[in-house]
Amino acid sequence: MQRGDIMAKSKNLSDYQVSQSNGKVANVIIWILLSIWTLVNLYPLYWMVLFSLKNDTEVYSNKFGLPKEWAWKNYQTAMRVGNIGRNYLNSIIVAFATILITLVAASMATYALTRIRWRGAGLMHKIFLLGITIPVQSSIVPVFVVLNKLKLRESYFAMILPYSAFALAMGILICAGFMTEIPKELDEAAYIDGCGRARVFFKVIVPLMKPAVATVSIYTFMQCWNELIFATIFIDKSYLFTIPVGIQQLVGTFTTSWGSVGAALTIATVPTVIAYILLSRRIQESFIAGAIKG
Repeated sequence: MQRGDIMAKSKNLSDYQVSQSNGKVANVIIWILLSIWTLVNLYPLYWMVLFSLKNDTEVYSNKFGLPKEWAWKNYQTAMRVGNIGRNYLNSIIVAFATILITLVAASMATYALTRIRWRGAGLMHKIFLLGITIPVQSSIVPVFVVLNKLKLRESYFAMILPYSAFALAMGILICAGFMTEIPKELDEAAYIDGCGRARVFFKVIVPLMKPAVATVSIYTFMQCWNELIFATIFIDKSYLFTIPVGIQQLVGTFTTSWGSVGAALTIATVPTVIAYILLSRRIQESFIAGAIKG
């Protein structure tokens, strides 16, 4: 073997070792940055749980440390005095009803707009998407008047119908991104096999829309679970209050049991964390699929 060949191979080996070393350093740096970002995101949850287990004195004097006395009674107070249990049930009913209505309406509307040829489909699609640009605050008075005329105030429908209407535009936007990428040859093959439109929708389209369904579900859930304006204005009866309104009621005019408020906030946060853990894989799939399609 010639000396030049030996030197070239030695140089290649050295370059490979350097690249491997640089790759390891880059991985370590990325791991450190991701760990810091994880701690930044988890710390508010950690602080909220500690906040819920402190008495009123420690809330001000010991803001960041562990409680000296673990005030588990705050949770009992939140459930008993704040009636958080009933508020919890109301939020669950409203959220799941809204999710169901939004999913059915958004998926069917998207199917009609993207898979069926009819005059005005493009214009109607744009009109639906305009709903994203409408501020919630600007619709309070007209929605209030409509609910009054329909005699739907002081009922779950006073929250379910507006929530579903405002979630519909985003639901159609998300579903359209997926449905337009499903080959229309699948529809044609199903029609040849004797399927009608309804069967094609439920047997062919819906099973392929699972990532979009998960994304719309968690988006709608977050919107419903945290909404306060409509729930405060449209509902006066305490037995229909949702979680945000119930927590608001714990704040007194002159004195406030902040430990109980923290306990109520912790209880209210649990479903959102569970929902994300259960649906995070589907949501990640939807983001990846959207990136590839884009």
